[in-house]
Amino acid sequence: MLTFQKLASVTHGDVLQFVQQHPVIHLLTDSRKLSQPAGTVFFAVTGKYNDGHNYLAALYKQGVRQFIVEKAQDRRGFDYSKLYPEANLLLVKDSLLALQQLAAWHRAQFKIPVIGITGSNGKTIVKEWLAQLLSPDELVVKSPRSYNSQLGVPLSVWQLNSNHTLGIFEAGISLPGEMEKLQPIIQPTIGIFTNIGTAHDEGFTSRQQKVQEKLKLFKDADVLIYCTDYELLHEQVRKQKIKSFTWSRHQEADITITATTTAGHKTIVVYTYRGEKQRLALPFTDEASVENALHCLAVLLYREVPFAEIQDRLDKLHPVAMRLEMKEAINGCYLIDDTYNNDLAGLAIALDLLANQPQRGKRTIILSDLLESGLSEDALYSQVALLISNRDVDKVIGIGPTISQHQLEFSGIAEFYHNTADFLEQFNPDDFRNELILVKGARVFEFERIVHAFQQKVHGTVLEVNLDALVHNLNFYRSKLAPDTKLMVMVKAFAYGSGSFEVANLLQFHRVDYLAVAYADEGVMLRENGITLPVMVMNPSPDSFAKLRQHNLEPEIYSLELLQQYIKDLPDTTTRHRIHLKLDTGMHRLGFTPEDFDALFPLLQQHPQIQVVSTFTHLAGADEALHNDFSQLQISNFRTMAEEVETRLNYKVIKHVLNSAGIVRFPEHQLDMVRLGIGLYGVEATGSEQEALKPASTLKTTVSQVKTIVKGETVGYSRKGIADEDKTIATIAIGYADGYDRRFSNGAGQVIINGKRCPIIGNVCMDMCMVDVTGLQVKAGDEAIVFGPKLTLTDMATRIGTIPYELLTNVSSRVKRIFFSE
Repeated sequence: MLTFQKLASVTHGDVLQFVQQHPVIHLLTDSRKLSQPAGTVFFAVTGKYNDGHNYLAALYKQGVRQFIVEKAQDRRGFDYSKLYPEANLLLVKDSLLALQQLAAWHRAQFKIPVIGITGSNGKTIVKEWLAQLLSPDELVVKSPRSYNSQLGVPLSVWQLNSNHTLGIFEAGISLPGEMEKLQPIIQPTIGIFTNIGTAHDEGFTSRQQKVQEKLKLFKDADVLIYCTDYELLHEQVRKQKIKSFTWSRHQEADITITATTTAGHKTIVVYTYRGEKQRLALPFTDEASVENALHCLAVLLYREVPFAEIQDRLDKLHPVAMRLEMKEAINGCYLIDDTYNNDLAGLAIALDLLANQPQRGKRTIILSDLLESGLSEDALYSQVALLISNRDVDKVIGIGPTISQHQLEFSGIAEFYHNTADFLEQFNPDDFRNELILVKGARVFEFERIVHAFQQKVHGTVLEVNLDALVHNLNFYRSKLAPDTKLMVMVKAFAYGSGSFEVANLLQFHRVDYLAVAYADEGVMLRENGITLPVMVMNPSPDSFAKLRQHNLEPEIYSLELLQQYIKDLPDTTTRHRIHLKLDTGMHRLGFTPEDFDALFPLLQQHPQIQVVSTFTHLAGADEALHNDFSQLQISNFRTMAEEVETRLNYKVIKHVLNSAGIVRFPEHQLDMVRLGIGLYGVEATGSEQEALKPASTLKTTVSQVKTIVKGETVGYSRKGIADEDKTIATIAIGYADGYDRRFSNGAGQVIINGKRCPIIGNVCMDMCMVDVTGLQVKAGDEAIVFGPKLTLTDMATRIGTIPYELLTNVSSRVKRIFFSE
């Protein structure tokens, strides 16, 4: 058993305090993902945008008693040993490095073969497929999802136990020097280099340097498997004299692909290996999947899996769900779709997402048998039951013969079915209302049938919201704030089109201080969906005052008339009512001016039950240097007015002036709080730091029909689209009723189909529009990206002379939102 005292020698740290011996079982780096305090060690990692030391107090209160820290004191100068008298504390120079050292030590305890995978693309797919393909022969442990970073790799390798016979771990890097830290953690005996492309090019001086850095993963490997058609990779492998096992389409290799042809939904591959010609059918036609499958073929051949078995195993491959998706479902339910990923580590990740949602109703999990865990059935389902019980799941639906045999492990409401067909036969939609349902199962159980049963019938156009990107952007702006500066985030206008409740919940989970909405109804919806954060309502109306009080919402008061109406509506009680005073410093939209003060403050003093929580103003031109002088004048005026507000009230209030652009451009004026808006969603309003943000939303639709027209024919209403040559036209399922602006008509707009930008031809219609796809292989059902990382909102807005805000907020509510986390 690994003990806390052993950690000191493994990590070369200094014991600040040792109180009691505890086992080291669970490694934790994210305070929000605590599931079992006993046996947990928290690594207080200091990141670019966050500091784990800020969460020691919360974890100690929850029962964690083992901490690895980089500082002996908190930011106030108090010793951690005095703050946490029952805790074991280990001081290291670098908590992330200590985590990596511990994982490397753990890996060294096992002498099993390990496959290490790197490359620009395809790492996760190849890992998941290999786990499926090799499971008949091995008890496999693998990286959960895409845990391939400096943090993810050690957490992945920590899963290794004495029951496993094979490990498969992926590693990704974005800077020189990173792979040298991951290599001793993975210590691969077999390497796979999937390909080399543009991903993370910006972190290296050249593509050659990137290849050299990635190859460091395999310095002690027995063999490296790769495709020699990547010339730069092939050159570096030969130069470094790395023992290899290769495949190629164009030159001699251990496996030579002599032909690939498409037949229906399959690709027929003819190859030679050890002088024998073989034929194989892959269940894919897209090039990326074929390449990934050929890497897997190479592994199977290297491991001498019989030819007769290879085809049978490959037949069972299917596209891998690369992310956790949360979707709207029947009867007010939300569905977390995690089908086909049923390992124990993946279950923990999915349960984290389930637990992170506020209580809107029941939390339900539909779970199949877990396969190839490396644990005995008793030990496995004991752990599963413990994970579920620690995540406040209300109902468990177990599907499969093995989980059914262990149903006594699960307390509370539980149902068990021998197979998926049995469940669907008894499925009654009315039994599920306003629930959050996690669906997680092994592929053999065909849980996509369950997902289909729960899914709402929806319009084919979807807005995908990347929760990881939202968190990244939130942390980017947080990193610019002083430690004591509060953060208000705008979730008005349906969270800029992204979905108010879902985004608000994420913000609540990440501990922002305030939310702001435009109207009372938006705030009521948040409260009804479990949001407990303080909420400022920016446009209250007298007929909404009762709702504000009922749901503990705080109005922005911007005029004497509105304040008088608010006071008139107050009940005859001494209950405190919190308001926010808007000051007009030059925007001239809403707000009090200094001339209003002599009437404003006597009115407030006559009604002491009204508490002014904050005072604020709005900058008219914070995003442009052209208006710097005016912005500084506004800020100066606000500081003067806010000082008078506090003097007249005779108490302190929260003062805030900066919006997203102001956070970037005027950091010296953060005051007590800032307001984050469009920046959260991936648009940096000043343009100066756009590269630091990640686009949070992708609007997608599908091709409904493809047809050919001849030169001179017209397309669409008013015959505005005229073919200047024979053309291929695709009709896509989006129009101005979905929020796709009519100004994108006649070539002003573009969408991406099969990786190519295609212009709109003719006028945008209400529910659809037409796209010129001449020269491309496009068919009905193909995906069309309306905006996303490769076709940004800023680019689109520039094309029609508007701003990204308008495009994002215009996405219609009839467009289904899908929220996902990688």
